[in-house]
Amino acid sequence: LTSVGDMVMAVKTPAELTELFRSRGLRITPQRQCIFRVLYGNEAHPTAESVYAAARAEMPSISLKTVYQTLNDLAAMGELQQLDLGTGGRRFDPNTDAHHHLVCERCGKVRDLYAEFPGLRLPPGKRQGFTVGSAEVVFRGLCADCSKHTNQTSQKRKGGRHHA
Repeated sequence: LTSVGDMVMAVKTPAELTELFRSRGLRITPQRQCIFRVLYGNEAHPTAESVYAAARAEMPSISLKTVYQTLNDLAAMGELQQLDLGTGGRRFDPNTDAHHHLVCERCGKVRDLYAEFPGLRLPPGKRQGFTVGSAEVVFRGLCADCSKHTNQTSQKRKGGRHHA
C-alpha cells in the first residue's frame, strides 16, 4: 500500500506485480517489468498508447501488443481498473481503491477523487431490473491549467478592446 496525504492507494510495486505474475504462472519478461515500472506511481490514468510511449523510451523494442496484453492481464487480475471516461480512449487506473474521478473536458486530464456521497441512491422504480452493487461519480469541468488558460485568454480579449 502506498500512502499519499490522507489516502491509502492499493498500488503494487513492480516487484509485487512481478511476483503476482509469477504466482499465476505468467511469464516474467523485461517488457512486462518495464510496463510495471511505467505504471507504478502513475496518477495520470494512462491509455495503453501512453504506457507504450513511456515504455518505448526505456525499451525501444517493446510492442504495443505486449502493452495491451499486459494491461489486460493486470485488469483481469484486479490490479488495474479499466475506465472509459469519454476522453477518447480506454484509460487504466493502477489505483483499485474505491474512488471517483475528476475529468477535464478540454485536455482530458483525469484525477482521483476521494469523497463520500452517502445520499447517492437510485430512486425507487429506476433500477430497470438491475441489482446495483456500487456507483462511481465522474465530475467534468476544467482542470486548474485549462481554467487558468481560459481566464488569461478572456482577460486578454477584454483588455484588447477599445471603448469609445
